[in-house]
Amino acid sequence: MITVRVPAKVNVQLGVGGLRADGFHDLANVFFAVALGDEVTATPGEGVTLTCSGPDAAVVPLDDTNLAARAARLLAAHHGLADPGVHLHIAKAIPVAGGMAGGSADGAAALVACDALWQLDTPFETLLRLAAELGSDVPFALLGGVALGRGRGEILEPLTVEGTFHWVFAVADGGLSTPAVFRECDRLREEAGTGSSDAQVPTPDADPALLAALAEGDAVALAAALANDLQAAALSLRPSLAATLRAGTEAGALGALVSGSGPTCAFLTKDAEAAAAVAQALRASGTCRTAHATHGPVPGAAVLATAAPEAAVLGTTVLGTMGPEAGHGTTGPEAGHGTAAPGA
Repeated sequence: MITVRVPAKVNVQLGVGGLRADGFHDLANVFFAVALGDEVTATPGEGVTLTCSGPDAAVVPLDDTNLAARAARLLAAHHGLADPGVHLHIAKAIPVAGGMAGGSADGAAALVACDALWQLDTPFETLLRLAAELGSDVPFALLGGVALGRGRGEILEPLTVEGTFHWVFAVADGGLSTPAVFRECDRLREEAGTGSSDAQVPTPDADPALLAALAEGDAVALAAALANDLQAAALSLRPSLAATLRAGTEAGALGALVSGSGPTCAFLTKDAEAAAAVAQALRASGTCRTAHATHGPVPGAAVLATAAPEAAVLGTTVLGTMGPEAGHGTTGPEAGHGTAAPGA
């Protein structure tokens, strides 16, 4: 048995470029890993099977649309393994479809857990490449810490960070479709007369003030620099999020923004005590389903526990890589944070 813990992320900056011909947007995406996370446990089994527990377990698919299952099959195919046989249990704490890359995190955790269970010793750089095949956010869930993501978000540059930052995440009822939020971003840009294509929208870059705040451990400066180009689109699709952002700010948060494509809202606070107070106020405000106080940055997907290490019994069917089915934790132009549907 192998158990891997993997962090959620918040985008402290999400700069979105114009719509490219391939249906994607160039990003300047500053990922920040937080202690709120999922745990994925791998045990030998027959085929690739999934179970899930946690508050959102009922809406997590337990078939091959789940990135954890796809990760197991992709890793097996890379090593030429016949039917590997693994059961993956996801203990889910990251909100589903909440803009915190929970599906991507589970995919990254499954790569690490299966690699350990099957005793493959896959080089980390290879795992990062496989992660990028699964989705734009999966490589960062392996890396953790804080990093600047370029391209679709999968080209990562680790960033220097001083100290610990304290966060609160307000979880909304229901989710938001990432492709729908990107489409709304494009629509709003067209409506404003700025255009939405990559020829009309400047290529985004990391904000020097934000990078300096991270490097200096300055929570006040970081709060002032928080930015998300998708926030207007998320608020357009879910206007109630404005009340959530206002409630957290009025409770004493230094800064607030929609996390990624939403609908989870993130609040930066001055310390752990302030985070606890903001979380309590948000839970009492009636503007969110619940709120979690946490901190970061933290490392990426890592093995927590092992028991009786043994390779799974291999069958006779050679696995191939899987196509981009839609669903929780999917990849390709139709899903995954940092992507947009072709023709959006």
